[in-house]
Amino acid sequence: MKTKITTKLKLAFFGIAFLAAGAVNAQTTTGDIAQQANAGLNTSGTAVKLVDNKGTIKYIQAVNGLTSFTNTTPNGGVITTWQLGGTLTSDTYITAASDGSAEFALDGLELVTDATTASTDATTRSSNGTGTGFTVLLRNEATGAVQKMLLSDLLQVDGIRLEYTQSDAGGGTPDGSGNATADVAITVTGLPTLTALTTAAKLFVYRNGVKLRFGTDFAVVADTVTITYSAAELPMYNGDVIEIQYIK
Repeated sequence: MKTKITTKLKLAFFGIAFLAAGAVNAQTTTGDIAQQANAGLNTSGTAVKLVDNKGTIKYIQAVNGLTSFTNTTPNGGVITTWQLGGTLTSDTYITAASDGSAEFALDGLELVTDATTASTDATTRSSNGTGTGFTVLLRNEATGAVQKMLLSDLLQVDGIRLEYTQSDAGGGTPDGSGNATADVAITVTGLPTLTALTTAAKLFVYRNGVKLRFGTDFAVVADTVTITYSAAELPMYNGDVIEIQYIK
């Protein structure tokens, strides 16, 4: 079968060389890759049979992220074209130079101007799903895999808000009038242990609308905020309201 190598084939070869450059434990470079079926008209993912100038039969085929297609209506000969794009069949890595002398980038990407038209359940570019929204690509540092998550989840601000009212049934060993006589421990499910110089800035505790001081007016351990009782400086009277806000 007469085969012409097109400009796209040359680009595909360039892409293969580019993808292979700097790769570690990536594309197959040892052992054997199974031969695909011989190319025929209107076929994809097949092998093109060639004969070199010594009469040796050889095959060229596209795998691991490349696609080949043999024309259905040849004009002056059968043309098989190799194209960038396809299914990855093995792990593939591209390594950019650590000194910044080589970069990997994509030009011509579409600018997002309407955040309501994208789909969150799309699996391919040609099948854009039914939902709306955006996803972002992330790198899993444990495995190195590229994964995606919803943009709304990435930007989501989650937190905890709780109100506690001092009473006879409350904490702090209440006296006969419901006033506390000792430190008042308040359960805040989901609250982590906080550090004064870092994560403590995410926690706000108020007594009757007045902000209390971290480490002075209250202490924190996992799932608990404890109001530091002081009859002179920080009493807890019956009906006092403690509001706790934590931003994750």
